[in-house]
Amino acid sequence: MDETLKQKLNRLPVSPGVYFHKNAAGEIIYVGKAAVLKNRVRQYFQKSKKDPKTEALVREIADTDWIVVDTEMDALFLESEMIKRYMPKWNILLRDDKTVSYVRITMNEKIPYVSFTRNPVDDGATYVGPFYGKSSVERAVRMLRRVFPYYVKPYTGRKNLDTDLGLTPGIEIGRMTEKDYKRNLRKLIRYLEGGREKLLKELEKNMREEAEKGNFELAAEARDQLFGLKELKKKIVFSDKEFLDISSDQALKELQDLLGLANPPRRIEGYDISHQSGENTVGSMVVFINGASARSEYRKFKIRTSRNDDLKSMVEVITRRLKHKEWELPDLMILDGGITQVNAILPLVEPLGIAVIGRDKSGDHTRNAKVKLMIPKGSLELPDGSHVARLIARIDEEAHRFAITYHSLLKRKNMLK
Repeated sequence: MDETLKQKLNRLPVSPGVYFHKNAAGEIIYVGKAAVLKNRVRQYFQKSKKDPKTEALVREIADTDWIVVDTEMDALFLESEMIKRYMPKWNILLRDDKTVSYVRITMNEKIPYVSFTRNPVDDGATYVGPFYGKSSVERAVRMLRRVFPYYVKPYTGRKNLDTDLGLTPGIEIGRMTEKDYKRNLRKLIRYLEGGREKLLKELEKNMREEAEKGNFELAAEARDQLFGLKELKKKIVFSDKEFLDISSDQALKELQDLLGLANPPRRIEGYDISHQSGENTVGSMVVFINGASARSEYRKFKIRTSRNDDLKSMVEVITRRLKHKEWELPDLMILDGGITQVNAILPLVEPLGIAVIGRDKSGDHTRNAKVKLMIPKGSLELPDGSHVARLIARIDEEAHRFAITYHSLLKRKNMLK
């Protein structure tokens, strides 16, 4: 370890956060999370016995950076997002597949149940994830069971110990209806997908409205859920992405400088169009807040006008999106397309103070595709592996994935007609 790295390690804070190990070329080779950055990062350089893979990782580390966050739950979420963005080789080499987990909720069944899996399949169930840190996520979801009771196995109609403990909705003893149970599960899904703050505000509003109407039982239910979620605030591993410190994200600072924005773009929306020879044409909108995906904000559009014209389809999607005054406006829109798409959308968003760029990749949506940005004044080709290139590739890849998923769903539905 050289003297510069030693001095840097001495400055590590006693705070939760995410750390980035880099090699001599400055490439991020490993991303990790820590409840206490100072303790966790320094462990790599202590002389204690390590497994061979970790020893090999340590030999490659030439530099370390970190981002401080407020809580452990922020650290877990941010670690997951940064791994998806940078795909560091040592995360792949060191990670056992068992550490990646999805929450599976059988919302397609009359009485759903909640479980965990490593392998989501197209079975009609709702999957939330992936989450990194399998044991942490499972512990968190089980804690949420105190606020939103759920079944962990297919419903049998028989009472058990969990029923007595209030961990199930108690349909078998008449404590809750099937309709109310599904309503609560939708709240749980929103929480897991990152919509915690909106859910808290909604519960508070519901509590007051039901109390004013004299529906004291419903008001009490909303109150208990509200207080329960607030109590778990510092214990659950899911993050309010709005509160991550965006000034620490190098990619957002680079994007601000590159586009001449007044501030780092807090909310970025990515758009893509998907169809097959003009059939089942759809548009996707993905949202990244402070550089991290905000899945609860994603939206999809079934194209109503032109079926086989990506430009007209994109104009339709943006026009319809802007009619939703209840959706927060973005600081930046990233379009799947070139200067033609940018110029067509610019008159729609410029009066609202929204920046717009396109990504021209000639149909190549792979992670290794060149990141060439189309801006109103020309084009920019970003250096391979730069922070901003990684972020834009991640947003574009997510928009493409979301569009393809919706297109495939419509295609299957139409085949069954």
